Amino acid sequence: MKVTAYKTRGLSKRSPFTDIAAFLVVVGALIWITGTGTAKLGYNWQWYRVPQYLLTYEDGSWLAGPLIQGLMVTFEITGVGLVLAFSFGLITSLCRLSDSYLARMIARAYLELIRNTPLLVQLFFIYFVIAPIFDLSRFFSAVLALSLFEGAYASEIFRAGIVSIHRGQWEAAHSLGLTAFDTYRQIILPQAIQRILPPLTSQAISLVKDSALVSTIAVYDLTMRGREIISETFLAFEIWFTIAAIYLVINVSLSIVVSKMERKY
Repeated sequence: MKVTAYKTRGLSKRSPFTDIAAFLVVVGALIWITGTGTAKLGYNWQWYRVPQYLLTYEDGSWLAGPLIQGLMVTFEITGVGLVLAFSFGLITSLCRLSDSYLARMIARAYLELIRNTPLLVQLFFIYFVIAPIFDLSRFFSAVLALSLFEGAYASEIFRAGIVSIHRGQWEAAHSLGLTAFDTYRQIILPQAIQRILPPLTSQAISLVKDSALVSTIAVYDLTMRGREIISETFLAFEIWFTIAAIYLVINVSLSIVVSKMERKY
């Protein structure tokens, strides 16, 4: 026991500089590989032209460039999509756990349909078939497709969290005379959310990345703005690397925030 405790304490004292050094080595290797590959292609790097597509300074004030404008649209899609996706996921998980045969069958059909078809096909179907019927905008069509797709996966995360709660919690709620709604709201869901926060974060990150597909229906998000700039300037590598870096910063920041929330709560 003493030896195990000593080893555990030794592992916990690992210096973070080791991980930072390893990360820098990997980044350096990726930069070297990229540089070598583009050098063989004879590509002429023009990074000095990229900043104007992020921010511009005119008449004594900073103005958002096309990429930042697209990023704001991406944030709007992601924010609304997350709320709807988690709502769809929670409702579907509750339907799957309900005593109603009809509710379970509808939830099952939704899951099988969404999880076994490509997101791009769903996006085209909603935009070209559903949207004209209900007069939906491109923005809402994109949000609806993303939220339905991510909600199907989030529902299994919610269901796993709910099922993981000990049976005694349910019995205690029933003994107190709580209704099913109050049992979920006051006892089950607060405990379940603490357990499923990491996988929900992964689902949120997937939504951020999948939002790039909305450019296929001419929603001017970050990816669509990048494609527009590339078609005009032919700065393919510079713009795509910049877009990738922006997505990386967003997702890493989201992971850090949720990690701190998880430790706090």
